[in-house]
Amino acid sequence: MSNIEVKQLDRKKGVVPFLKFAWKIYKGDPNWVPPLMMDKKKILNKDKNPFYDSAELEMFMAYKDGEPVGRIAAIKNDAHNEVHNENIGFFGFFESINDQEVASALLDRAKDWLKSKGLDAMRGPASPSSNDEYAMLLEGFDEPPKLMMSYNPKYYLDLMDNYGLKKAKDLYAYSIDNPKLLKSEKLVRVAEIARKRSKVTIRPINLKQFKSELEKVKFVYNKAWAPNWGFIPMTDQEIDNFAKEFKPIVEPSIVLFAEIDGKAIAFALVIPDYNQLIIKMNGRLFPFNFIKLFTKRKTIDWARVITLGIIPEYQKRGIDALLYYEITKRAEKIGIMHGEASWILEDNEMMKRGADVMNGEIYKKYRVYEIGI
Repeated sequence: MSNIEVKQLDRKKGVVPFLKFAWKIYKGDPNWVPPLMMDKKKILNKDKNPFYDSAELEMFMAYKDGEPVGRIAAIKNDAHNEVHNENIGFFGFFESINDQEVASALLDRAKDWLKSKGLDAMRGPASPSSNDEYAMLLEGFDEPPKLMMSYNPKYYLDLMDNYGLKKAKDLYAYSIDNPKLLKSEKLVRVAEIARKRSKVTIRPINLKQFKSELEKVKFVYNKAWAPNWGFIPMTDQEIDNFAKEFKPIVEPSIVLFAEIDGKAIAFALVIPDYNQLIIKMNGRLFPFNFIKLFTKRKTIDWARVITLGIIPEYQKRGIDALLYYEITKRAEKIGIMHGEASWILEDNEMMKRGADVMNGEIYKKYRVYEIGI
């Protein structure tokens, strides 16, 4: 048996080796999108990421015969446990060579740390929460992930199963083709009925009034998604931080509000799939790749529907169909012909029906695992 040692890393000095280890796992994989190091550093920075106002995270690295062979983070998320009345912890940022001993040693270490915090189950991967990269790719390994979606080697599924982790929930990603969607007579009909009956208007976000627009986003976001499994309301500081990061790459014509009598009742955040550009940057945005994000953005032909939410009292009126219809028409004008609606819970029947009406197809699946401590 080889000597496997799992060490806890310093939260500052250990961040770079922790993140750079991924390059060892995915070397030569054409579908891996190397993460932008500056973005991942911000996510792990407990002084700059407001997520850590109510959470703790520790990083661990596994070594085999002195060589780094795996990594994992253990996360205590107080906001999640308070909202869902649970007492669980999370693991995330998992990467490992194809060696069950290594994977088990990493998962053991994360589990032990969570147990020391008084938690009684471990769920994941969450990197670091359901508002970030979440779940493990289960099906759909034949193409790169869309923006902010996870990707992993297929053998990770065996590592999870062999350790004894069980399915907690599966998540779906739907592929949407613009011409196919617009051929859906049912969608067009439902959209027009919703527009007339609810007297709803659809408009793009106004970046010149960004602060007041953000207040509308906060109102809709935390109200619309509250009933969902795994959902954690974002604090004002978290939403402000998220908006600050995304504002430079937003395409305002496809970030939409639905309003009735001037009141925001729904919001759709749709972002061009910048992963089509980031995949060629090898984790570095500066000095020259930053320019490419803007000079090459018109070559992007996919977008990801990151969130589309309607506050409860206006649901089941067809407003979701109207938003999807408007997103598609507006996306087409800027050369985006395909979309991914993700992620959607396997048992979220309302969202699944909406995807079916759009002639969407499940083309990727993801799994969240869980185990008792």
